[in-house]
Amino acid sequence: MKTVSNEAELADVVAGANGPLRVQGGGTRDVGAPVLGEVLSVSGLDEVVLYEPGSLTLVVGAGTPLEKIDRLLASERQRLAFEPMDHRVLLGTAGTSTIGGVVAANVSGPRRVQAGAARDFTLGARFVDGQGRIIKNGGRVMKNVTGYDLVKLMAGSRGTLGVLSEVSLKVQACPEVETTLVAEGLSPEAGVAKLSAALGSPFDVTGAAQEVGGRTMVRLEGLSESIAYRARELMSGVLAGFEKVDGEASSALWTEVRDVAMLADRPGAVWRVSVKPTDGPALLAALGTRVEAALMDWGGGLLWLLMPDVGDAGAEVVRTEIARLGGHATLVRATAETRAKVDVFQPQAPGVAALSRALKQNFDPRGILNPGLMGY
Repeated sequence: MKTVSNEAELADVVAGANGPLRVQGGGTRDVGAPVLGEVLSVSGLDEVVLYEPGSLTLVVGAGTPLEKIDRLLASERQRLAFEPMDHRVLLGTAGTSTIGGVVAANVSGPRRVQAGAARDFTLGARFVDGQGRIIKNGGRVMKNVTGYDLVKLMAGSRGTLGVLSEVSLKVQACPEVETTLVAEGLSPEAGVAKLSAALGSPFDVTGAAQEVGGRTMVRLEGLSESIAYRARELMSGVLAGFEKVDGEASSALWTEVRDVAMLADRPGAVWRVSVKPTDGPALLAALGTRVEAALMDWGGGLLWLLMPDVGDAGAEVVRTEIARLGGHATLVRATAETRAKVDVFQPQAPGVAALSRALKQNFDPRGILNPGLMGY
């Protein structure tokens, strides 16, 4: 493993590499096809470059631990609005989650249904491309315009186009209170109907999820008087029969949803599937007993499916149904052997695949950054 301590060293290492590099931050997100190569860690790029609570702006090195950022923001009653998932829970990995890994994988949590994902809060970035060139894009304010939006391109590229060295983020003030409205034992169809009704209401829902066969949950955040009113209106209307869970107990529920904790201790492959919320129950019905457990997030539009990790781990049947319904599926957890033979990420249409290959050629012409991780 080679760990770099500054951006110049990172550029030198990439420029001088004579073989594949397996780029990582804290090593907590082993998602994608297995990558062979020397590990290049940016965990040494651990620096808070700028924090301006008044302007809701944070600039940090890519190797800065997420826990460090959370503590810093909490000291000013602020947070990362996109609620990034901690993959260690589901994947059983060790290490320390870094902000560079969060942005590179475009990680988010259940609040994305209301606030957006990591890329929506990433104002700017510095990175080193596959030729060892240092590139800067974006800025420190939302209105910054500098031509091509490479920030959005880097978010979700998983280190295949460049190695992040620094990111600029917009942060958010913490709400005064939160509460969750909970019901037990609803079917997937009834649960999605309730979640869709809540999300379609004027009451600014920030989380809507169902543990299939268990709890159906709707989250509200904001000022205490507003929360009391919004909860009362929902519970007397579309969420009649739901009960309130407040404060830390409410937060604990959404930490479990964020980290897909209900599937963490159960063996098997885990798929992350995105479809229209109204198609979630239909997908579950079509897959039938192949699915051993499931969590529906974002009102049913995002499904986490536990399936046996044998053969193709359900890839053919999942993607057959996805083709019928529309959407995409990612194999988030499986053995290295399974991930080596199955398309982990949704196969791209020919035109999109050609564009992806062209981008890879432009940013990493030697093909040394996480080669094969995303299928190219």
